[in-house]
Amino acid sequence: MNGEGRMLAACRLQPVDRTPVWYMRQAGRCLDEYRELRRRYDILTLAKTPDLCTQVTLMPVERFGVDGAVMFADIMLPLEAMGCSFEIQPEVGPIVHHPIRAAADVAALRVVEGEEATPYVMEAIRLIRHELSPGGGSAGEGMEAGEGGRAALIGFSGAPFTLACYMVEGRPSRDYARAKGLMYSDEATWHALMEKVSEQVVLYLQAQIRAGVQVVQLFDSWVGMLSPSDYERYSLPYTRRVFAALEDSGIPRIHFGTGAASLLELMAGAGSDIMSVDWRVPLDEAWGRIGYDKGIQGNLDPVLALAPWERLEEGMQDVLRRAGGRPGHIFNLGHGVLPETNPEQLARLVQAVHTASARAVGVGAAMDRVER
Repeated sequence: MNGEGRMLAACRLQPVDRTPVWYMRQAGRCLDEYRELRRRYDILTLAKTPDLCTQVTLMPVERFGVDGAVMFADIMLPLEAMGCSFEIQPEVGPIVHHPIRAAADVAALRVVEGEEATPYVMEAIRLIRHELSPGGGSAGEGMEAGEGGRAALIGFSGAPFTLACYMVEGRPSRDYARAKGLMYSDEATWHALMEKVSEQVVLYLQAQIRAGVQVVQLFDSWVGMLSPSDYERYSLPYTRRVFAALEDSGIPRIHFGTGAASLLELMAGAGSDIMSVDWRVPLDEAWGRIGYDKGIQGNLDPVLALAPWERLEEGMQDVLRRAGGRPGHIFNLGHGVLPETNPEQLARLVQAVHTASARAVGVGAAMDRVER
């Protein structure tokens, strides 16, 4: 199997020849060629220039041999068209110029079709699909070739809760006290904000799918700060709305949250096809909790990639052992690649996962049937 076919088969819980691999935040960060570009361009220029976005997105496919190519973008991009002005400050992150403070601020927000909101993202998707397609040709020809590309193209968005937190807080935070304060003290305004943001996320992801992404991932980076009851009340309905709106597309949907071990069952009920879990919960335990009717992605601690190879390999083997060869496992880190990671470690890890998990097609499915 090639990378694209392997990744998409795993997303559909179908047998694969070996476990597919990709890394969150793989596009750039630890690569010298990306750092060279960053000396010339800021992050938003890279994300908003289709040729540059394509170049960065393809770097880990070429350097690491991953089975998934995740778009180089920022989760804040679709908010700009809504009227939420922001900048990305190095070493800090997104800074919103006029944070949401009252109902009038929410009323002023627009909801815009995805192609209109971020036309540069859609153009980059078409360029990347062309580059990933077998034998070259036009973007259309590449898409018609089916699952023959070097890697599956993964689109993504921030989840409504995480985006709303940034919009209210105005910048990254340890406790998101302003966002939770609005949530608790003015529920009507909070829900009005979540309605608009979730609608924008749906339009954004639908446009990505029309442009050619083959998998989508919803990043709920800050959801782990919620209790289960607060998650059900203030976030879950909107995440469900997003996944439900994408269901007819047939595109695999991945759901990821950070520090969300207490929310796994609830998040699994939001409607994704695959749950992506961080390293704070063992993969076999997480899979048992979310149910084997879903795939699972993860969940090596990113810091292990900084360790000597022997320790990294031990962690890799533990993740694969816990997955047990069951169809539907996508090997990934439990969060993003750290900037100080040695790229050679990541390339070696892809090869090691592929080698350690190599199997005859159908063996995983047979194991699953026996266990059930």
